[in-house]
Amino acid sequence: MTAPDLIVAVILGLVEGLTEFLPVSSTGHLIVAGSLLNFTGERAKLFEIVIQAGAIVAVCWEYRARLFAVARGLPRDRGAQRFVLNLIIAFIPAAVLGVLFKSKIEAVLFAPVPVALALVIGGVIILWAEKRKHSETIRSVDDVKPGDALKVGLVQCLALFPGTSRSAATILGGLFGGMSRLAATEFSFFLAIPTLLAATGLELFEARHELSWMGIGPLAFSSVVSFIAALLSIRFLLRFVSRHTFSGFAWYRIIFGGLILAAWALGWVHFDVHSK
Repeated sequence: MTAPDLIVAVILGLVEGLTEFLPVSSTGHLIVAGSLLNFTGERAKLFEIVIQAGAIVAVCWEYRARLFAVARGLPRDRGAQRFVLNLIIAFIPAAVLGVLFKSKIEAVLFAPVPVALALVIGGVIILWAEKRKHSETIRSVDDVKPGDALKVGLVQCLALFPGTSRSAATILGGLFGGMSRLAATEFSFFLAIPTLLAATGLELFEARHELSWMGIGPLAFSSVVSFIAALLSIRFLLRFVSRHTFSGFAWYRIIFGGLILAAWALGWVHFDVHSK
């Protein structure tokens, strides 16, 4: 593994891990980072797919006790059965729309400029959501009902547009549905497991012919970096939401997206308006 490969692996692993579960769009950050690093095309896309596995393992590890308890209780425990049913219900809408429209969305919107626009718009929506009166009727993930899960699942469909953020969409969907910030955040984490597994599996299947020439060293190293960064990010967000609103993330999105648009408009960097 050469020094340039190592640097790219570290940067992309950090970007994926730190942003996957924060409401700032990991896909958007990876698109921008890849463009700035001149690491684009099919090889970059496959690299980003594989290192996402590190983030999936991180959330499974953080909640391993809960997941094992659900697995053990699934045959007879109504609480465990309702928990799994809620995840299935929330997962289905984005899964169906993703299969139907994934290629069309990627062909048009997977580029830094559309991502920057989505970051800014999403930031404004988060600020608006934090200004509205928030009535908490669901304090825990265990209190989520199938109807609540469906609302979150429908809002998650917005995350098909890069730059929107799956985490932001699902957390806001939970808040709009009456969940507490902690309950919405944890439900977003749990929903990430089937959503990311399905998305990663589908994309790996579609890119299976490219796997033979991908270097295992950079991929493995970047995945480990992604795992560590994601684990730290999850623990940070759980502590953060117990004391703060999501407004800080909204302002970050607006500033970051605005800087990308300004740099592009002024010619400081050269981005394609559409993906290739």
